[in-house]
Amino acid sequence: MTKTIKIILVDDEELFRKGLEFILSREPNFSILHEANNGQELIAFLRSTYELPDIVIMDLKMPIINGVEATKIIHKEFPEIKIIALTSYHSKAFIANMIDVGASSYLLKNASPEELIATINEVACKGFYYSDEVVSVIKEASLSGSKLKSCLDKSMLSEREIEVLKLICKQKNAVEIGDYLFISPRTVEGHRTNLLLKTNSRNVAGLVVFALQNDLVSLE
Repeated sequence: MTKTIKIILVDDEELFRKGLEFILSREPNFSILHEANNGQELIAFLRSTYELPDIVIMDLKMPIINGVEATKIIHKEFPEIKIIALTSYHSKAFIANMIDVGASSYLLKNASPEELIATINEVACKGFYYSDEVVSVIKEASLSGSKLKSCLDKSMLSEREIEVLKLICKQKNAVEIGDYLFISPRTVEGHRTNLLLKTNSRNVAGLVVFALQNDLVSLE
């Protein structure tokens, strides 16, 4: 049985938001939990509900609390929630900023419905989805010394942690990684926790950014 993906839509353009709801609600494995006009409404809902979403689809430019600030707050208070940025802003600075605060994916509003649906499924399944353009921005940022560049590098990781990190980036779960490396799933989870702490990452997406910056994976 396919797991239902619970989604919240956050955008101050009601017509666009309703269009998204119409498209996504037709997918049998998607459930739209809530809609919000801005980050403040979203955070108030998350703090009051007993049913958290798997994914928030977030615009960037919104009144009161924008998408970047809302993403920061969510990753501090609700780190298990994954954020997909869906915006009309195409500049590298906007992309780098959202990835830096923990977005699991970045899409433009002119993306096709099929591309959005595929991205939601990818993010729900493996914790991230970065297009070739976003991967390029991540790598470029690491070379240019921008705020996205980590002050850490792969030398701080053990050989086993690097092996686990590479397999995480290949969408392998704890059981699959354990089978491949001949270790227990519990040991894999221990390595994953250490990786998050050592790389100062908020989630799997942060680990992927770290791996890309240190040329550990290509995602090709």
